[in-house]
Amino acid sequence: MEKLLSEVAKRADRYLRELENRRVGPSQNAIAGLNRLDVALQDEPMQPLDVLSELDDIGSGATVASAGGRYFGFVIGGSLPASMALNMLSGAWDQNGGLNATSPVASFIEEVGRKWLVSLLGLQPQTAIGYVTCATMANFTGLAAARHALLQQEGWDVESQGLFGAPQIKVIVGDEVHVSVLKALSMLGLGRDRVERIPADAHGRMRAELMPRISGPAIICIQAGNVNTGSFDPAEEICLKARESGAWVHIDGAFGLWAAVSPQKCYLVRGIENADSIATDAHKWLNVPYDSGLIFVREARHLLAAMSTHAAYLIESAKREPFHYVPEMSRRARGIEIWAALRSLGKTGLIDLISGAAGMQCVSPKGCRQQDIKY
Repeated sequence: MEKLLSEVAKRADRYLRELENRRVGPSQNAIAGLNRLDVALQDEPMQPLDVLSELDDIGSGATVASAGGRYFGFVIGGSLPASMALNMLSGAWDQNGGLNATSPVASFIEEVGRKWLVSLLGLQPQTAIGYVTCATMANFTGLAAARHALLQQEGWDVESQGLFGAPQIKVIVGDEVHVSVLKALSMLGLGRDRVERIPADAHGRMRAELMPRISGPAIICIQAGNVNTGSFDPAEEICLKARESGAWVHIDGAFGLWAAVSPQKCYLVRGIENADSIATDAHKWLNVPYDSGLIFVREARHLLAAMSTHAAYLIESAKREPFHYVPEMSRRARGIEIWAALRSLGKTGLIDLISGAAGMQCVSPKGCRQQDIKY
């Protein structure tokens, strides 16, 4: 194992150092070379070092150099050194992050991260967090909590009885709602085409003054960071309207939520602390490896009711059980990389990262300038 892990580190380091001088997109020859991997599975075992070298020699050239400083596609960039390193260490730990019994460290780290994140983002201290795979799954989880809370108020147990015969829930979205919210609604049985769309202004912001009068169970989905324009829906105004009618406010803040930690940009998310659920990605602005999203729910009881499950073989304790806050049961300990990013940056480093006041070093030979950061 020592030789194998040493070789992994050597090859990974070489890959990162070469990013500065290679093209961002793979060459057609490199892509064509992938056909060398399309072979019949052999009968006999193969040495791990040979497996490593085969994939590195053939596959590395066919990657997109999104970890380097010259990639500007989508919302993609490099990982912070601490997050990359802890990703590798946690892989060696091979922890099942679902239960405290299977990984006390993973469970504890998630709670530490919860306290840090809630404080940094200015949310209510009791806010619950689920560590999920991405913003799409974060939207799904937050909207599941909304579905539970609203139908419970109507005397309906959706987790036990399902949606057949359930009271209807009105879903209101902006005209430029992100597709991940619509996908989440479709998976929850609320329907992506049943939504009521509110017109957007020239910047893509929901026009709150055009919201209809709400009566009965309702979810209002708003954006913190329009993927096309970067604009923010007026959370403060919309949350106030929602409180008057008892509607649930869900915020899709896949990348824009991180404006909350910037003294220069926090005005954009004014009022988010009054939302009921908020989704975001950690693998965007926070620069951790992929497969890392976050869902924040203001009242933990709704998240727990929507997500928790029990079985005789699951050894539960009085401590925080991670699988009660997310759809997955057995899962990797993805909270470790988020903890590593926050611990390495500190408050001022995170502010600089979001504000662009100083370049933060990513896993790239040139480090990360502001334009290298995922946003």
